[in-house]
Amino acid sequence: MTAHPSQETGQPGAAKVVNLALQGGGAHGAFTWGVIDRLLEDGRITVEALVGTSAGAMNAAITAHGLVVGGRDGARAALERFWRAVSEAALFSPVTPSPLDRWMSVGNLDYSPTFQWFDALTRVASPYQLNPANFNPLRDILHDQIDFRRIRTNDQIRLFTCATNVNTGRIKVFRTHEMTAERVLASACLPFLYQAVEIEGEHFWDGGYMGNPPLYPLFYESTSQDILLVMINPIRMAEVPRTATGIFDRINEISFNSNLMREMRAIQFVGDLVDKGFTDGGRLRKMRIHTVDAEDQMRRLSTSSKLNAEWSFLCWLRDLGRARGQAFLDEHYDRIGVESSTDIRERFL
Repeated sequence: MTAHPSQETGQPGAAKVVNLALQGGGAHGAFTWGVIDRLLEDGRITVEALVGTSAGAMNAAITAHGLVVGGRDGARAALERFWRAVSEAALFSPVTPSPLDRWMSVGNLDYSPTFQWFDALTRVASPYQLNPANFNPLRDILHDQIDFRRIRTNDQIRLFTCATNVNTGRIKVFRTHEMTAERVLASACLPFLYQAVEIEGEHFWDGGYMGNPPLYPLFYESTSQDILLVMINPIRMAEVPRTATGIFDRINEISFNSNLMREMRAIQFVGDLVDKGFTDGGRLRKMRIHTVDAEDQMRRLSTSSKLNAEWSFLCWLRDLGRARGQAFLDEHYDRIGVESSTDIRERFL
């Protein structure tokens, strides 16, 4: 792998090199699109590696493709093409916001009769019954928009996605040299929507159950010590949920954040050892953690909104991501390469 190449033809290399870690969250992944779009537009950051889960895996793969074939501008254009295609595919979905949903929130589907019907149906019938042909519109989008051969053979960007092995319950991390559309789809395979993705005789579900996203590939297979985590799932809640929907939503958030919080605990532990002078012969590195999120806004969105791919909602999320990306650059850019801008103990422990 070459040493931190510029991602813009004809321009010098960026001053700050980071790894991007991208959470999953269905349509909420459009927030991550906005964050990445603003970081690339700014031009002062070079991405060495990306790791993503579910929608984060989609964003990571699209970004890697765009950077390889067209630099920063190519990645920004690729991300917009992808999310437009997702929205266009959703035009054929019966699950849409009701007038009451549109009045009550920016993207929730809680009062949509079709969502309620669909949600109830998926609790009593599996995708093997409801979708025997295993139709997944994302499969065609990925095949059409990503040159996986270029990703596998490139020497600029490292890409990692993860999935959950259905039979063993273990995490599976797919690496750059083996990346395919099916491996990205495996990372986003919600078991109540799609049949398990089979890869080399093994079956996989959404990677969020075991890592959202996993950070350890970045410890061992990249040179940058800066990880910028784009968070979608809120960690803290202001109030205890009291409705059935609210309780289900919070259980989902806690489940998908649990492995990330354990990894953060390990990062803090290793960082403390390094601060005390113990590096295990140079094998231990202190990672610098940075985060971009919109917990104040994401708390207002229910799990139902993760299935809302209306273009207006995706654009709202994108613009929110761009604003939070700009805030990160304004407040913390100078700390990249120097120190963590996120207090792990206060945020995750």
